[in-house]
Amino acid sequence: MRLVLILGDQLSPHLSALRKCDKDTDIVVMAEVMDEASYVAHHPKKIAFIFAAMRKFATKLRDDGWTVTYTRLDDPDNCGSITGELIRRAAEYDAAGVVYTEPGEWRLIAALGNMPLKTHSLPDDRFIATHQEFDDWAAGRKALRMEYFYRDMRRKTGLLMDGDKPEGGKWNYDHENRKPAPNDIDYSGPMQFTPDDVVEDVLDLVAARFGDNFGTLRPFWFATDTGQARRHLTYWIKGGLPQFGDYQDAMLDDHRFLYHAIIGLYVNAGLLNPLEVCRAAEQAYRDGDAPLNAVEGFIRQIIGWREYVRGIYFREGPDYVTRNALGHDRELPAMFWGADTAMNCVAKTVAQTQAEAYAHHIQRLMVTGNFALLAGIDPMQVHEWYLAVYADAYEWVEAPNVIGMSQFADGGIIASKPYISSGNYIHKMSDYCGNCAYRVQDKTGPDACPFNLLYWHFLDRHRDRFAGIPRMGNMYRVWDRMDDTKRETVLEEATNWLARLDGGEAV
Repeated sequence: MRLVLILGDQLSPHLSALRKCDKDTDIVVMAEVMDEASYVAHHPKKIAFIFAAMRKFATKLRDDGWTVTYTRLDDPDNCGSITGELIRRAAEYDAAGVVYTEPGEWRLIAALGNMPLKTHSLPDDRFIATHQEFDDWAAGRKALRMEYFYRDMRRKTGLLMDGDKPEGGKWNYDHENRKPAPNDIDYSGPMQFTPDDVVEDVLDLVAARFGDNFGTLRPFWFATDTGQARRHLTYWIKGGLPQFGDYQDAMLDDHRFLYHAIIGLYVNAGLLNPLEVCRAAEQAYRDGDAPLNAVEGFIRQIIGWREYVRGIYFREGPDYVTRNALGHDRELPAMFWGADTAMNCVAKTVAQTQAEAYAHHIQRLMVTGNFALLAGIDPMQVHEWYLAVYADAYEWVEAPNVIGMSQFADGGIIASKPYISSGNYIHKMSDYCGNCAYRVQDKTGPDACPFNLLYWHFLDRHRDRFAGIPRMGNMYRVWDRMDDTKRETVLEEATNWLARLDGGEAV
């Protein structure tokens, strides 16, 4: 008899560990443990989502004939860690060993590999690319750019392919997917589910144990089982997908979700299979219910970007999250935890994050991420914040997005240049600036948008690293054409603004 470990992001009935084992003789181990719930200060909604989905998945396994030992967080015998629970259950059942599907974090991989038990780790084949396939693709390349990897994933899956050519003649329709925010949104947002008794029990537990964590627990509306997640997928494909492509980069004060799928948390936890999701979107295109630019953009996020960042995470190794190529060391400011700020874009994004455990990719990359990079925030602190506050965040997916894409802390493995902008980009893609205490039109002065000041401050202090990058040359030429007095004013005002930030002022 063996133990079969199922983690909170492995809630898939066809998981490799379940396929390897025998429901008639082996015992599934699932556990809500404080180590996993507290290694960063997770958003209460995130904890509640995972615990509720775990409990429902355990019931599903029992109904399917498995013997499941399930430890709740408040169980007095709870050891507090995954390894502790496995050792306890192994002794209880005199188990011959533990079978598990590879976790998505180096931290857990190391812990499981150091147990005093016989273990057998299996690949997580819910992903399209194996570690070896990604490493083979990356070998010998000077630059690991996602676009070319994505094309291989299209060929492998057959998604949006016309024979050996891409559907429509192009691989990527991103140029059609950058429209500014529309005046009106005719989609009400994600399907919301009323908590049942299982979810309510979890919510009470999370409120009691994690009530001081950043984030609002109730109202709670996430899907917590595969049936609900599939209902949401169908609902979004009909109502959100047709205009998702056009407005996927847009941001609005009063619309938190726009046309976004809000599906990453369900895929990452295992409630939905990534190919199932992509094929449903592709079918909408084949049926004439969604345009190619929207469907291609969505599928690219899943079989392209999602697979790519996982490949980077495992290829680069456990030290990836500690990298800090730009030497940034400023403390994460209190505004990221909901303190007052006059920057409307940051305030709106953080408030939405606090309420929903969600913000879309442009809010994460070009508002909070852009600010953190320009201001020189310690990338480890930025990484831990994103890992904590978003319901879809697990280290394999979050770290490359933050350490690499957002903060350029990996020195350019993922991004060919830093993703930075002045206030103009946010002004173009949102209505945030119209309701801001700062003036995006002002480049200097007391009302100048901080993004305008910090943009040039960043370029100036990192000139030696970035001036030679062709795609950044024009930025430095603009900077060099400014007269000396203007450059000095910009740098002085940026320095003073950062000093106020460091001093704890509500800037």
